[in-house]
Amino acid sequence: MTDRTGIFAGDDPFAIARAWLADAQQSEPNDANAIALSTVDADGMPNARMVLLKEIEAGAFVFYTNYGSVKAREITATGKAAFVMHWKSLRRQVRVRGDVTREEGAQADDYYASRSLKSRLGAWASDQSQPLSSRAALMAKVAAVTAKQGANPGRPPFWGGFRIIPREIEFWADGAYRLHDRFRWTRLDVGAPWQITRLNP
Repeated sequence: MTDRTGIFAGDDPFAIARAWLADAQQSEPNDANAIALSTVDADGMPNARMVLLKEIEAGAFVFYTNYGSVKAREITATGKAAFVMHWKSLRRQVRVRGDVTREEGAQADDYYASRSLKSRLGAWASDQSQPLSSRAALMAKVAAVTAKQGANPGRPPFWGGFRIIPREIEFWADGAYRLHDRFRWTRLDVGAPWQITRLNP
């Protein structure tokens, strides 16, 4: 597409997303990798929450969570998710929709091991999304887990990654007079060629 130049240029949407994230890491005050992740429950009711994107791979976007959480259960049931990454400082956003697979192997182990000890112990202690009687009860569980797991806890079997493999990616940048620039990349399935369309603001 002849007018897809500047920040929109390139033949690899994942490379463009990585470049935009790198720009945001220079200007966003906190968590440039935060995404608003959307899922849907068994009744078709949508759900959204903020999570941290940990990697943009050659063909997917990866984040980590407790597999017992609401988001994980909804993803497991549908095999699909969507997210938006918005950077106020850049006036840009990336929207993604696609299929989801789990990352439960060495990559998940390596990421878990890279986290701070307190974060690793917290993953063991939290029954994410489940009712909690009090903050004191949570801290007591953290203390019990610390005594049991020690200074180098392994990755919990109920904690790991999700890999979102997009069928659609949209790159949006703010324009004067709300005449924004939007390019949507779509494909029928993984491995199919991307179709790129400029959208109205």
